Amino acid sequence: MKKYIKEIIILIIQLLMFYILPLSAGPADTMGLIVLIIISVLVLSIILGVISKEKIKYLYPIVIAILFIPSVFIYYNDSALVHSLWYLIISIIGLSIGMVIRKFIGIYKKSKS
Repeated sequence: MKKYIKEIIILIIQLLMFYILPLSAGPADTMGLIVLIIISVLVLSIILGVISKEKIKYLYPIVIAILFIPSVFIYYNDSALVHSLWYLIISIIGLSIGMVIRKFIGIYKKSKS
């Protein structure tokens, strides 16, 4: 369990974005809220791709998409289910970007030695 602590922390932050952030948004703030959640999914996925060495990080996009689904029925209507697919795609993109950054950091460190 200790070896997955970084992944768990990032997942908890994402859960807070999905479930706590909408409490502070009004009905007119929906579009801004969606953009903010998309940005958070992208940034947290990039961070996970950079800092995680574990193979469990490949499950992150699927977990994010699944964890968003209950919030649709709590805060939004059924039409927001499509956002789960967007979060899946954006998380895959962010994770890929993070892994590329990690690879370049590794190459840079090897060339410095």
